[in-house]
Amino acid sequence: MNKAGERLFNGLVKENPTFVLMLGMCPTLAVTTSAMNGLGMGLTTMVVLALSNLIISLLRNIIPNRVRIPAFIVIIASFVTAVQLLLQAYIPALNKSLGVYIPLIVVNCIILGRAESYAYSNPAIASLFDGLGMGLGFTFALTCIGAVRELLGAGELFGFALMPDSFVPIRIFGQAPGAFFVLAALVALQNYIKNVRKKAGKSYEKIGSGCSEDCMNCSEKGCTRRFYDESVQAAAGKGER
Repeated sequence: MNKAGERLFNGLVKENPTFVLMLGMCPTLAVTTSAMNGLGMGLTTMVVLALSNLIISLLRNIIPNRVRIPAFIVIIASFVTAVQLLLQAYIPALNKSLGVYIPLIVVNCIILGRAESYAYSNPAIASLFDGLGMGLGFTFALTCIGAVRELLGAGELFGFALMPDSFVPIRIFGQAPGAFFVLAALVALQNYIKNVRKKAGKSYEKIGSGCSEDCMNCSEKGCTRRFYDESVQAAAGKGER
């Protein structure tokens, strides 16, 4: 599998930000009352994630290490503002439905995490596809959760009635507890599928993170090693003087 395809597969399956890493839970649980809301939130996040990854990667040799986090936030906030203005102009209903969660994309841990762990250390094209993969994984997860909640809570899917007239909507799925129930069920389902594939010889031992190490058992070779080494070298240089 080529590098671009690897990054897409990584975000969709191996390192899905919702079902595997359990990141971005605030929008995941809050906006997924319908499949359309989940799809809209996921695609919005994907655009910001892919573009911010690309720009951060292009500027990685220019941004000083000490101010990288503020720089990341400025870049991400610029794209979020542009996307929000476009939604207000062309899809006002979706913008109103998602509400405050669009501006909160600026501090979404998925976007900042990929900027820190991958885009700041890798080439532009690979970083772009890493953002697309993570964004597609997030979109897929939110759409699935929203679809289940909408179907069980309202008997509809993307606004179209699917259930028979005798169906009584389970209202709790349209409320906050329903989001936890559906998320737990879908995570359990993906874990079951993963275990089946493991028995078939598919390896899922290591998460395909930006540093190519196992994030869940990270030790001295984690994402911060480069920054730690740089700081040690800088301190040693000052001591020699």
